[in-house]
Amino acid sequence: MPRLQEIHAKLGDRLSEAKEQGWLGEVAAIEASLAAAEQKLTTMRDVAARHTTVHLGMPDFRSSAGRLDLEL
Repeated sequence: MPRLQEIHAKLGDRLSEAKEQGWLGEVAAIEASLAAAEQKLTTMRDVAARHTTVHLGMPDFRSSAGRLDLEL
């Protein structure tokens, strides 16, 4: 996520430069890339917010393995 945030920031800088220079084709391309980066960052934040660790414990197979300890 940090790398994508860096890319997003640099795209903002490039967009400002392209607008100042009047590079309309470049502006459109950067705006599309910026929108895609924003969407990806939003998805990554949503996934990170939902991610939780669940401790399931250690399974105990003795009761389910069908083995009985019988003295013969």
